[in-house]
Amino acid sequence: MRIRVLSPGELNEGQLDAWRALRATSGAPMNPFMEPEFTLAVGRVRPAARVAVITEGPEGADGAEVAGATTGASGFLPYETNTLGHGRAIGLGVSDSQGAALRPGLRLAARELMRACSLSVLEFDNLEEGQASFVPDMAEEFASPVMHTGDGFEAYEAVLRERSPKFYRTTTAKERRLGRQVGEVRFVFDERDPAALAKLMEWKSAQYRRTGRRDRFAKDWVRDLVHLLAETRRPGCSGVLSVLYVGDRPVAAHFGLRSRTVLSCWFPAYDTEFAKYSPGLILHLRMAEAAAAEGIGMLDLGRGAAEYKDSLKTGALTVYEGSLTRPGPRAALHRLSREPARRAHSFVRNRPKLASLAQRTLNQVGRVRDR
Repeated sequence: MRIRVLSPGELNEGQLDAWRALRATSGAPMNPFMEPEFTLAVGRVRPAARVAVITEGPEGADGAEVAGATTGASGFLPYETNTLGHGRAIGLGVSDSQGAALRPGLRLAARELMRACSLSVLEFDNLEEGQASFVPDMAEEFASPVMHTGDGFEAYEAVLRERSPKFYRTTTAKERRLGRQVGEVRFVFDERDPAALAKLMEWKSAQYRRTGRRDRFAKDWVRDLVHLLAETRRPGCSGVLSVLYVGDRPVAAHFGLRSRTVLSCWFPAYDTEFAKYSPGLILHLRMAEAAAAEGIGMLDLGRGAAEYKDSLKTGALTVYEGSLTRPGPRAALHRLSREPARRAHSFVRNRPKLASLAQRTLNQVGRVRDR
């Protein structure tokens, strides 16, 4: 087994095709964040992006692979690194599914991989389930709620009526009222208007500030990444901007990534002027209907507690958070700097009263910030 570290832009077409093939045979949901297109886009906006390419088979004295041996890429691990040997999952902080694309049955020692990448620490916050080389070292697991649409929207709708009857009746009634009181409601699943994407980013930034959270769109690389992915059109990873309009006015929008079978929900937001109509919820139901018509069997709502996710979900995936470390002073320093904060967050998150108080505090911070 040999491990070579490249920047994403150095991967050739054969390697990219091998990556796609490994994902297709992995048995995992075809989450677009795990496809090479996402890593290629991150590589264009994050110079520290790297990919560990794993190959098998003997090699000759000159480094060439021996004829007749099992050759070709057996795995890919995308990550970001710094000069101190601190590695992070590719796009950590915005990527909703992380890990390596590996040949089924490949036995990989995680710390051997880290050594080859010159990493003392490797962090994940949304590690995909089934990543056997990494999961044992993870500190926590989380549910990532999903909406199942593989049997068609009518089947999903029937489950929703049974699980969340009040939510379904209220949301559909608000959609009808929006049409009567404001104007014709229409929906575009794959909107290409740049102005609509700019409006979504404006709403989302305002939402982050309003709720006291870090504004992701204040970072140039996040905005640039979204614009790059909005132009990406590959079967395994395409940017999709969905917009709910009243007449010609957008009132809610969502930007996410899709593969043939999974829509990964990423950045939803709405115009607060229309909040009483719950346009974000209406948008998600329309998205589910359109996704089912496109053959998409799952909408992944992403890790994180939210009332609307509880109402919309029909199941959940499991993702993991934690760090791989190699013994040494840098790993020890990482634990000292990160572990206390992670444990504090976990303590609050797992106690509803404390979590509610924390959210109210964040909202107050947001109101002060916006004055």
